[in-house]
Amino acid sequence: MAARVSLTQLRLEAELDRLRAECQWDRVPALVEQLHALRFHEEGEDPLGGVGVLFAMCPDTDVFMLVCSLDRFLESFLKEKHGLITQQEAIVLVLTFRPSRASSKSLIPRFILSRGGLTPKYLNEALLLMKVHYVQGRYWDAQGMCARVGLEELTKEDQPTYHLRLLAEAFVIKGLSLDHQTVSAVSRVRLSEREEESMSCFLRACDAALSYLQELDKTVMTSHTKTAKSNQAPVDIELGYFLQAALQSAYLCLLQRGHLAQGAHQLRRVLRVVESRGSQRFRKSAARKLAEVLLSSVSEDSYWLPLGPPPPAWLHREGAAASKDAIYPTVKPPQRYSTDSCFCPQDVVEEAVLLLLITESMSSGEAVISRLPDQAEARQASLQDVTSVYDLLTVGMARRGQYTALSECLERAMKFSFNEFHLWHQLGLSLMAAGKGVGAVSVFKECTRMRPEDPSLPLLAAKICINQLHWLEEALTLSQRVVSMGEEAGEFLPRAYLSVGLCYSLKASEASLRVDRNEFNKKSLRALSKAQSLDPHDAQIAMYLALQLALVRQVSAAMEPLQIALSLRGDDVQSLHLLTLLLSAQKHHHNALETLNLALSQHPSNFNLLFTKVKLEEDLFGPAAALQTCEEMLQEWQSRYDVSRSSETDDSSSVPAAERAEVNLGARKPSIHLTLPDFQDASTSSLSPSSVAASRLEAALSEVSDVSSTRRQGPTYIWTTLERIWLQAGELFMADGRLKEAQFCIAEASCLFPNSHSVLLQRGRLAELRGQREEAKGLYDEALAIHPTGENVLVHMGRLLVRTGRVHLGEKVLRDAVQVHSTSHEAWAGLGEALQSRGSSQAPDCFLTALDLEASCPIRPFTIIPREL
Repeated sequence: MAARVSLTQLRLEAELDRLRAECQWDRVPALVEQLHALRFHEEGEDPLGGVGVLFAMCPDTDVFMLVCSLDRFLESFLKEKHGLITQQEAIVLVLTFRPSRASSKSLIPRFILSRGGLTPKYLNEALLLMKVHYVQGRYWDAQGMCARVGLEELTKEDQPTYHLRLLAEAFVIKGLSLDHQTVSAVSRVRLSEREEESMSCFLRACDAALSYLQELDKTVMTSHTKTAKSNQAPVDIELGYFLQAALQSAYLCLLQRGHLAQGAHQLRRVLRVVESRGSQRFRKSAARKLAEVLLSSVSEDSYWLPLGPPPPAWLHREGAAASKDAIYPTVKPPQRYSTDSCFCPQDVVEEAVLLLLITESMSSGEAVISRLPDQAEARQASLQDVTSVYDLLTVGMARRGQYTALSECLERAMKFSFNEFHLWHQLGLSLMAAGKGVGAVSVFKECTRMRPEDPSLPLLAAKICINQLHWLEEALTLSQRVVSMGEEAGEFLPRAYLSVGLCYSLKASEASLRVDRNEFNKKSLRALSKAQSLDPHDAQIAMYLALQLALVRQVSAAMEPLQIALSLRGDDVQSLHLLTLLLSAQKHHHNALETLNLALSQHPSNFNLLFTKVKLEEDLFGPAAALQTCEEMLQEWQSRYDVSRSSETDDSSSVPAAERAEVNLGARKPSIHLTLPDFQDASTSSLSPSSVAASRLEAALSEVSDVSSTRRQGPTYIWTTLERIWLQAGELFMADGRLKEAQFCIAEASCLFPNSHSVLLQRGRLAELRGQREEAKGLYDEALAIHPTGENVLVHMGRLLVRTGRVHLGEKVLRDAVQVHSTSHEAWAGLGEALQSRGSSQAPDCFLTALDLEASCPIRPFTIIPREL
């Protein structure tokens, strides 16, 4: 029976040690009562020997229970005052704790001290006194108690697990006490010595705390395995204030002193430690802090790999010869993951984003979803925690243009973001940047419901409707909502009128009836004039007012607001482009070309400007000169967008393909040689010119098949730009009478988009020049089936019908062209020719209208200027 009781005592002692290690103070008093009863049961045999050292440490149950109560009070008091340690509060405990000194003293009656119940040679009680001294601001007493404890005793092998916690807390209290005393008036040398000593304490405290959590995890999991059949879940480990301080003080102290490289190195060290259940929350905050340091303080050029030490240049700037962990070796190092065959980030953004993605996964999984009133505080705390992660994730992913991935992350946050404006707003912006217009509009409408007084939200949705979705009615409704707010909209009111004006302008361009088109143009002018009157210093409003005047062919009137726009923003590419078109409409083509060259000097890679330059050079110098510009455009496109060798690059890099292409441009040759054909050069070989031309055409067409076999990557506009370049070159070749070269260029464009109405139009024109009128008519029919309102297709189709004797059908097609494009002088001239061929008296009126419109016709349509918010 005695042996049985002895085993019970040992089990109770082991359970009590485990509870002390896990800081489960609420369960300790019950076990102490059981041991107290067991002691009286065996008092006749061996009052102290049967229980062991436990009651030697605490001979009185009441005293030990009071010790537990005081320890529990200190931890709960610090947690209530601070919660999780912030950056400013991690190093020092502010003096606001001093009003509660009396309550902490009351838990240590003088008779306990006088009876020796808390003799400093007993570690737990000595540490408790150390905590009390520290909370009371008696830092010298705390250091003295730390010296009397004898920390070397805690570093020996085969010590209980909770001794590692005591070691960590003792080191951090000593470090914090030293750190508090650095504000006193001492010599600079002594101050530096104290800082170094406190840092060594913080580093040792961190490693001891991590080792403690690893050992505790083993103990808890072993205990859980033994009790698994009883369906008992392992107890969650809640870290106390001083244990959290032990984990965080080292890197926070380094960062606070401006030692960014050493702080980042310490964060990487603790993140390489083998994970335990108790360290998960700490690892989450450490990963977030490391990502914040990397994004805010480390540039691409100064980045160093995670597994290496900080660069000597960084350490030299921080006044250190080596990292702190190398100077102060730890007493009991924690177990770390092996670095063999592990993934290693290659740049600062990649490491930061990976850290944040891991943190986001942990934070979103722990977020409080319950809407119960008693969960409000926990829900708000978890929301603030996860919001900080998403904000950093936004910064990191935006640097790489990874808006699609960012929107997917923010969409996962919606499950716990009901009525949380900030996360909804971030989601809307990320969807907008990712090109997901439909979702972005829905999100901004929800944001508008949360904040109906904010005029920027409907305007953001209207911007997406205009720029991406072309939902003009929806954009008009959203913009008029801001207009109805009146003066409450503030600085957004002129922008709302601008949005209304652009909507009406775009609706006028799409209107099929002249009456509707004129009405929309009038409304657009009124809205844009109102916007300029409200904000006369907005360059964009002035530019769009000039554009609208130009669209209704008030060319002279458009010059005045355009001059205002250029005076406010002289380098705006759209304003300079519009000025070029207005000068060309006034037939000042030389001045227009000079203005265009000025714009190209500031924006040399703008293809819209280059297409206008081609038209001006063709008018001034002929097709041969314009073809040289087309050649330059092909080379410019290849230098920017040639992605056919993207498979040869490293797909694991976080750098976007466009940036990799720019970086590696000089290191590799282009995969395809894009150049205009020339089948008229004299040949010095024995081949005849026709044979040379045939061989060159065959080689060129084989090159075309190479392009078509390459899988197109990247946005569509890249390839539509290349298609336009080839079609423009083909048009110039046709104007120069070089039909073989034109066929080559059209074949290039056809390989990219064989069903494009522009390609079918140029193929029809080429067939018409070769006298193949039926084939040309068939190609025009296909183009009209794809784009029924295309101006050039209607005009060429109508004229072809007139020339082939089908005058009435040609007249009908040309009347449709005039109805849809009332400012097209070519359509009016073609209609005049059709009417003249059948002797109609209306033909002269059509010719006069065509002459009048041609006098104000720009070199390219005014509609090439994008109308966007």
